[in-house]
Amino acid sequence: MTYCVGLLLDAGLVLLSDTRTNAGLDNISTYRKMFTLEEPGERVIAMMTAGNLSVTQTTLARISEAIHDPDATHETSIMKADSMLDVATIVGDMLSRVTAETKARMDRMSQAATASMIVAGQRRGGRMRLFLIYPEGNFIEATEDTPYLQVGEHKYGKPILDRVITADTPLEEARKAVLLSMDSTLRSNLSVGMPLDMVVIERDALRISEQRRIEANDEEFARMSAAWSQALRDAFVQIG
Repeated sequence: MTYCVGLLLDAGLVLLSDTRTNAGLDNISTYRKMFTLEEPGERVIAMMTAGNLSVTQTTLARISEAIHDPDATHETSIMKADSMLDVATIVGDMLSRVTAETKARMDRMSQAATASMIVAGQRRGGRMRLFLIYPEGNFIEATEDTPYLQVGEHKYGKPILDRVITADTPLEEARKAVLLSMDSTLRSNLSVGMPLDMVVIERDALRISEQRRIEANDEEFARMSAAWSQALRDAFVQIG
């Protein structure tokens, strides 16, 4: 399983994913689920994946092939698309096709094959956008009222986002919120695991502003996790 979360804020985008993939209790691996593309000054795109690894890897491979195709057009390549809405449409169409192809083979063995993706970014002249793309290729978009989207094991990390995240949350506070959201998930679900990948894209920067991998022995993350646990214990004791 996995957990990925993306925030769409007035100040920019904050994205975080884990890297654990498991196919049973004795088959646990680490795979990157955060992928970024940028043409500085023109566009920046980030994608996070959750679900069947075969589906997500094939989808990403075909998206990459389309980007490098010498005959690529704005209708086939996410790096030539006219808007982030068109990017989401291209990714959704590809995910839908790969899901259908894989499902046809997996159904013969009574196995499931499904995946979803979060796509975020900004094109020059356009606004930042954040989409959650479903296996069927349709998608929803983050709004000012609901400025975050999640895929995977989202229930453990959702409460803190509901309580603290609004569109005007500063980027520094947003970083803290997604990390604590992930920490809650890590503690409650063994199918989500370190290391973590975090990306920050400031509004109108049209490039990756910060990209960081957080390993299991990261001291800053450990201090934040311990402080959050202590704060929760203290609040529990103080409530009458």
